[in-house]
Amino acid sequence: MWKIIGWTAGIVFGLLLAVGLSGWAYVESLDLEAEPRGNLAATATDLAFVRDGVRQQRGRVLAVLSSTARYDQDRRKGGYELTEISRAYWVFTANGYEVDLASPRGGTPPQTLDDGLVDADYAFLNDPAAQAKLADTIPLAEVDPSDYDAVYFVGGKGAMFDFPGNADIARIVRDIAPRGVVGAVCHGPAALLDITLADGRPLLRGRRVTGFTTAEEEFLIKEARTVFPFLLQESLARQSAAFVEGPMYLDNTVVDGRLVTGQNPWSTWSVAEAMVRALGHEPVARDITAEEVSVELLATYHAAGLETALAMKRAGPRADKLLLLMHALVAAMQGHLHEAWELQRLARI
Repeated sequence: MWKIIGWTAGIVFGLLLAVGLSGWAYVESLDLEAEPRGNLAATATDLAFVRDGVRQQRGRVLAVLSSTARYDQDRRKGGYELTEISRAYWVFTANGYEVDLASPRGGTPPQTLDDGLVDADYAFLNDPAAQAKLADTIPLAEVDPSDYDAVYFVGGKGAMFDFPGNADIARIVRDIAPRGVVGAVCHGPAALLDITLADGRPLLRGRRVTGFTTAEEEFLIKEARTVFPFLLQESLARQSAAFVEGPMYLDNTVVDGRLVTGQNPWSTWSVAEAMVRALGHEPVARDITAEEVSVELLATYHAAGLETALAMKRAGPRADKLLLLMHALVAAMQGHLHEAWELQRLARI
């Protein structure tokens, strides 16, 4: 979602202005060059939870990616978010599920590739089987939903344009929802809008859901209301019993029976693992990433304050400092200067 190089400069400059920090001494104290980066050569064998995962075949999961490459009169890049498929792909694989990739048009869907990738992302990019599936996704019209135990809708801005109202998506969900698991992350829940089940009941009626929030959307794209055909939070809220909004850019996964939705890219791991639980299995144990550590620290900070978060950071595994600083900059840009100061302190300790 954010490009690391550009944001690094913005983070440092923005914090210096916003919270009164000054001088290269502060920049040097961040020691951003020492921050761990993902292994560009990683493969599935480097992922312990995959290498030591479930050996027997438990079933199949269909992952759906957007085919919409551009939007806003071709001025903006759409497509799907790599991290929202790569991480889920390995969770499903590690837990005994074969993953097939599909898209509205089939073939190779357009990809949005962020910086800040972790080993699981590089392993997906380096995996011949995964890349062969990605290069030739199944057209949705050719999908037989009876082959699958679950369907997972991958986010990315493109999903706002070719998921809602798609007759094949409705057909697939209508088949799987009564007997299997339906999951979606970030903009992926756009696929769930306006779907009526075989018994005539709207899919989302009486359900608790989440997805990319209006606050998150408008922070990144000020003119979101004119760029997109609708705002996801508002549409989901109208059709569901409750839209569950979590803090901006932190993990928030909502489980309502066998319907699993996640708020943003940082919810991908928990959405996939919640789907495995909904399928009846406890997910294979997995070492959490430094990014996930930071997300937990940020959630603790918002719930319990700085001192509790600092104590958690001192006692816990290494966090992703850059992600903490990004949240400090977000707070500063929103005018929350005290929060920005505290978050940069959390990053530096």
